[in-house]
Amino acid sequence: MIATGEDELICDMAETYHVFDYRALPVKLLATLACGLRPNSRSMLKLSGENVPLETLLLASMADRLAWLQWAKTEDGKKNKNRPKPVVPQLAGGAQTSKGKTAAFNTPAEFEAARAKALRKAVKT
Repeated sequence: MIATGEDELICDMAETYHVFDYRALPVKLLATLACGLRPNSRSMLKLSGENVPLETLLLASMADRLAWLQWAKTEDGKKNKNRPKPVVPQLAGGAQTSKGKTAAFNTPAEFEAARAKALRKAVKT
């Protein structure tokens, strides 16, 4: 857990257990406390690869459906134009590389890997 997201673990330990120096704890106690973090904590979200908690995605999904239902009853909906933009892809998507989207990278290595992948894809087509 420390290797995956030390910053998230530090925040979670401080918020949940009021432990500001996790290195001062015995390893077994630290592991027990880390396993006891709630599923929507920063550390657990990082480990599962999620950007936001499931509850937030469900609420965003409901908001998207409601916006679509409202739009469908309008003149624009009948003509299929000015469709509302969904919220869920923005929350769950992360870096997107489709046409017109911006991709962000945390390290030069991530950028180089994405660049190499894009170049391989371009050569195949």
